Amino acid sequence: MPTLPDEEFLSVTADRLAALPTVQSVALGGSRAQGTHRPDSDWDLAIYYRGPFDPDDLRAIGWPGEVSAVGGWGGGVFNGGAWLTIDGRRVDVHYRDLDVVEHELAEAEEGRFRVEALLFHLAQIPSYLIVAELAVNQVLRGTVPRPAGYPAKLRVAAADRWQGTARATLAYAKANHAAHGRLTETAGSIATAAAQAAHGVLAARGEWVTNEKRLLERAGLRGIDAVVGGLRAEPDALVRAVTEAERITGAPPS
Repeated sequence: MPTLPDEEFLSVTADRLAALPTVQSVALGGSRAQGTHRPDSDWDLAIYYRGPFDPDDLRAIGWPGEVSAVGGWGGGVFNGGAWLTIDGRRVDVHYRDLDVVEHELAEAEEGRFRVEALLFHLAQIPSYLIVAELAVNQVLRGTVPRPAGYPAKLRVAAADRWQGTARATLAYAKANHAAHGRLTETAGSIATAAAQAAHGVLAARGEWVTNEKRLLERAGLRGIDAVVGGLRAEPDALVRAVTEAERITGAPPS
C-alpha cells in the first residue's frame, strides 16, 4: 500500500530518477499527464538522457521489478525501460535518448517518420510518437525540446500514409482471407486496419497520439465493433464485413 501522498511520491521518485548518471530530465506521461487516469492507473515516467545510459544505475536504486537493457524493447524509438513497484504503486519508466528524440523531432517537422513494431500495439507505432510525448507530457525535472504545434507536413504525410496502409490491409484481407472463409485472419485484419485508419484521422486533425488506448473512440471509429462482433466463418459474410469495414474507416472498397 502507498505510504506517501501522490504529490510527494511523484516528487521523490522524480528526484531519484533525475539523479541517475546522464539523465537530463524526467517527465510524467500517460493518462496521469493528460488527466484521464483512474485511481488504479499506473504511473508512466520518461527519463531523457544524453550519452550512454546504464540500466544498472536504475537497478541499484533497489525498487522491485524488471529493468530492461537499452534496446530491450526492440531497439527502436521505444528503446527500453522498466516495470517497477515504487511505494506500492505500479510505475513504468521509459528510456528516451535525447539524441534520438531531437532527430525524430526534426524528422516530424519535415513530415518524415517510420512505423516500428512494439508489443501490444495493433498498428505498431510511428516514430513521431516520441514527439507526441514531448507535446503532451508534464516535465517534472529539467527541460525537453517541444514541438511548435503539430507539424503541417506531418499532418499531410501521416494522414495519407496511414489511410493507404489501412486500405491495403483491408484489400489484402478481402482477397486472401475473407474470400476463403478465414475468420481469425479477417478479424485481425479488420482490427488492425481500424487502428491504422484511426491514426490517419487523428493525424489529419493534428491531434497527437501516444498509444492505442482510446484511439478508436477519439477517431470516431468505435462502430467497427459491430463489424467484428458479427463475423462468421462464411466467405460471402466475411467479404461483406470487410466491405463494411472499408466504409467505416474511409478506405475506398476494393
